[in-house]
Amino acid sequence: MLLIVFFIALLAAAGLVIDGGAKLRAARQASAVAEEAARAGAGEIDRSRAYAHGGQFVIDRQAATNAARSYLAHSGNAGTVSVIGTQTIRVTVTISQPTMLLPAIGIDQIHVTKTATADLIQGVTAPGR
Repeated sequence: MLLIVFFIALLAAAGLVIDGGAKLRAARQASAVAEEAARAGAGEIDRSRAYAHGGQFVIDRQAATNAARSYLAHSGNAGTVSVIGTQTIRVTVTISQPTMLLPAIGIDQIHVTKTATADLIQGVTAPGR
């Protein structure tokens, strides 16, 4: 009986190490995908506003959303995209992966959600300029 309890505890500990590492990798991946998708969207400026009436640089909402969603689709991940104001885009990515050892204690999948924002910045600023 003690051997069975010890085996289950050992299996759970190994599962936490192996599947915990998988969760950390998934978190890194979700973060990287969210950041890159946000950058892709923030690069889409409204050209008509940029070249007219004093050159105001703002995000083209539709193009930015499409660019970020396209990046997500090509990466094989699902997520949400929203444009905040005129110069910020936010992307949230959720990655789900099956576990290897933790199903023995009832944990079949791990889920990781990460959010990133990117801002459209124009010009060069430096201290003293």
